[in-house]
Amino acid sequence: MSKIEDLRQKSDDQLGEELTTLKREAFNLRFQAATNQLEAPARIREVRRTIAKIKTLQGERARAAAAKA
Repeated sequence: MSKIEDLRQKSDDQLGEELTTLKREAFNLRFQAATNQLEAPARIREVRRTIAKIKTLQGERARAAAAKA
């Protein structure tokens, strides 16, 4: 099962919590990169892309809810 399918199964609240966690991780990774302490440079890209996937899902759900109303 792909990551996007896993994210689709989560509720809006769960997505919001995961987004907050990932944003905090992205901040920490940027800080590590700036101080040359970054061990996994690929993780930055992975976190950014996962954040984008969550935001896309949230937008899709918001548009779907607006269309029903």
